[in-house]
Amino acid sequence: MKIRIVGSVGSGKTTLARRLSDEYGTPFTELDQVVLERNKEGLEERRRTEAERELVLHDILGRSSWIIEGVHSEEWTHSTFEKADAVVFLDPPRNVRK
Repeated sequence: MKIRIVGSVGSGKTTLARRLSDEYGTPFTELDQVVLERNKEGLEERRRTEAERELVLHDILGRSSWIIEGVHSEEWTHSTFEKADAVVFLDPPRNVRK
């Protein structure tokens, strides 16, 4: 299954992605991980080039199943919506967001 989760900051995207990942045994990817490359300790990060970002995303989308979450909806992410079996839009009230 291919699931794309989108919503505002603090809407529960990562929480839902983590739960679905556990339930279905499918790894999830935060789009921030596609945009930013972190070192092994997670302390330093750099913004990937557009070409690097495209390669990372292409690799993820080539898998038989995936869960992708993130607030990003720019043109470079359109394929994540097009290839998803399900798109989940989270829009909780502001007082519920974390």
